[in-house]
Amino acid sequence: MSIYGALFSGVSGLTANASALGIISDNIANLNTTGYKDTKARFSTLVTSPAGDHSYAPGGVQINPNQNIDKQGLLQASSSPTDLAITGKGFFVTSSSTVAGLGETRFTRAGAFRTNDQGFLQNAAGNYLFGWPIDNLGRLPTNLSDLSALRPIDISSLTGTADPTTQMQLQANLSATTPVYAGPPAYAVGAMTAAAQTPPGAGAVTPHFVRSIQFYDSQGGSRTMNFAFLKTAANTWAAEAYVTPAADVIAPAVVGRVAAGDLVFQTDGTLASTTTFPSPIAAPTPITINWNTPTTGLGTSTINLDIGTVGRPDGITQFATNSVLAAASINGAVFGNLLGLEVNNEGFVTATFENGIRQRIYKIPLAVFPNPNGLAARSGNSYGQSDTSGTFTLLEATQGTAGRIDPNVLEASTVELAEEFTNLITAQRAYSANSKIITTADEMLDELIRIKR
Repeated sequence: MSIYGALFSGVSGLTANASALGIISDNIANLNTTGYKDTKARFSTLVTSPAGDHSYAPGGVQINPNQNIDKQGLLQASSSPTDLAITGKGFFVTSSSTVAGLGETRFTRAGAFRTNDQGFLQNAAGNYLFGWPIDNLGRLPTNLSDLSALRPIDISSLTGTADPTTQMQLQANLSATTPVYAGPPAYAVGAMTAAAQTPPGAGAVTPHFVRSIQFYDSQGGSRTMNFAFLKTAANTWAAEAYVTPAADVIAPAVVGRVAAGDLVFQTDGTLASTTTFPSPIAAPTPITINWNTPTTGLGTSTINLDIGTVGRPDGITQFATNSVLAAASINGAVFGNLLGLEVNNEGFVTATFENGIRQRIYKIPLAVFPNPNGLAARSGNSYGQSDTSGTFTLLEATQGTAGRIDPNVLEASTVELAEEFTNLITAQRAYSANSKIITTADEMLDELIRIKR
């Protein structure tokens, strides 16, 4: 009967608009939720049978929630370096557990991550951010497409770090007016290393010019390397490098000495190709320091010494001015505590230390889906994979459709308040109108019943 059909149609209208009210309420409630994606109420007809020429069977209406998960939200500046936003189609990979495989893998755009009391990056919903670990050589895992390669980003083990010296550069001038050394005693290799004499200092040759440079061992300790120069012939200087205290170094020939040779200069004051300090300049080899392991606890240090280029005044020179060490530069650093974290657009998580060292420790992947709007919603503004969404693919940031990761910003909710209030008014009026259908149908049925009286 069409009156009953109208009654049920009105009931379906009440149900659909009540559901729409719930959707609108959720949107408004999450107006300030980071990374929240609004849902729209889409209405569609319910048809019980095709309409004929002389009759009509009302069916009503049904509601289909439509998630706008792929909608990009506005980016808002933040003061925290671990507040992250995605510009693109990707999702952060998180889990409710720090052990891979135990918790449910969840995907989210909510990037307000903070370090918890255990040193893990965690968002407001309590989910842990996962990333690819980077080893000491700066390498990523080989199986980037596999979830098993991911690890929770943990900075609790990064108490500090040190960086050994591997590069050293000298810029100095040896005075061309220095007289040639004639002895006694006659110069022999190692004679300027006073610690090697027996007794110490006996028969040692006093160098014309000596300078000391601080460098760093593998444990962040500060060490001293001395450079001694003695003019032995016109345009030729004997040069030695030795470490003090000498007892810390194992050297078979001369205690403490780590390099020796000749500096040969051309007539224009620049280095000649026949220079042999610290090794043949045409085929330089690093300085090797064999530490006395039982007393120092150190292994071998290898330092590439740059004294300049043949024919160019860019290192050690010989000009008619005072002998001077103009500049000495080294790499490496002493021990430094962890200062903070930085994240760049490619997703690299870099730890910065008080000694100036910057070390990449993780890379944040982004998951992409064939149909992100088909993801299954989870609590905490996160989503799970579903049959509708398709299987995820892990990509590096800035590759494909994944997008880039923006640090110090957060993605705002996509809710438009003015639009939601408009929809709220519409739903309210539609609900009232459908209630009138039920009231009218009830009055008509009452009228029908009274016919029998």
